[in-house]
Amino acid sequence: MRREILTLSIALGVVLASFGATVLILNSTIYSASGYVASYLDALGRDDVVGALELASTAEAPSGSDELLAREGIAELTDVQLLGEVTDADGIHRITFGYSADGIVGQSEFAVAPAAATLGLFSNWRFDTSPLGVVEVTVLNDPRFIANGLNLKAPEQDKAARYLAFTPTALELSHETAYLQAKRVTVAVTESGRATTARVEVEPNENFVEQMQQQVDAYLDDCAMQQILLPTGCPFGQEIRNRVSTPPSWSILSYPIVTISPSAADEKWFMPRTAATARLVVEVQSLFDGTLSIFDEEVPFTVAYTIGLLANDELLVTPIP
Repeated sequence: MRREILTLSIALGVVLASFGATVLILNSTIYSASGYVASYLDALGRDDVVGALELASTAEAPSGSDELLAREGIAELTDVQLLGEVTDADGIHRITFGYSADGIVGQSEFAVAPAAATLGLFSNWRFDTSPLGVVEVTVLNDPRFIANGLNLKAPEQDKAARYLAFTPTALELSHETAYLQAKRVTVAVTESGRATTARVEVEPNENFVEQMQQQVDAYLDDCAMQQILLPTGCPFGQEIRNRVSTPPSWSILSYPIVTISPSAADEKWFMPRTAATARLVVEVQSLFDGTLSIFDEEVPFTVAYTIGLLANDELLVTPIP
């Protein structure tokens, strides 16, 4: 009986010792402060938005839109490795990981604090500072932009808007619509809890200029078809003191060359005042002696327009007096 008790005691001691060793190993690896951060980075590496946000929620997030906290907002993480860990006087673990985010090599520091142990045995942790970063995006000349394939719209154009983003990640910002474009801007988010700025400058594309040129040319051609000295609603005309004896004949010698610039009004553009030339040919009779002559002269004029972009990709062109 004594031998059986002794054998059982030894076995129990071995089990307890093994369990204790296992707890120590787990607390120094998976359940360590660095292991906690590694779990967050692993969730990002698996495109697990829910898992990453659950871990990140242990700290208060910065203010900003959560539209980028989606699968599209996660960069491809490779070469993830622990670079260092320092514990400050308050017990906060500052852990640095290196990585490659969509091919951009970087490193980020995460602040982790102890939390209540699980079952009283396994270490638990929380983020002391949110691992979410902030991207302040300023979209010039149009509020719409694309971020990693997501179609977004800033609350106001020309003003910075705050968007939450996972740390680390890489965001490619651009704009591409029927009439507008913007050069691609790559933003690396590497500092949690801090803001990274980005600027997307939207400008007219070739299609916008071509469509506007066609509309202006067609409008002037229609004006030239009016056989009166002062075509109605048109930017050119000619007063003649003598009597007109034949219908006036207009033609456009040089069309205005369209250029498009941003307008002070939101989501509107304008064509700056541009010179052009018409030609008027008409037979006139002198009021003084009744002689007939041909009035054949060039008539210079200028045009300027505001341009609105309608939802159906049509242009709303309004002349500027």
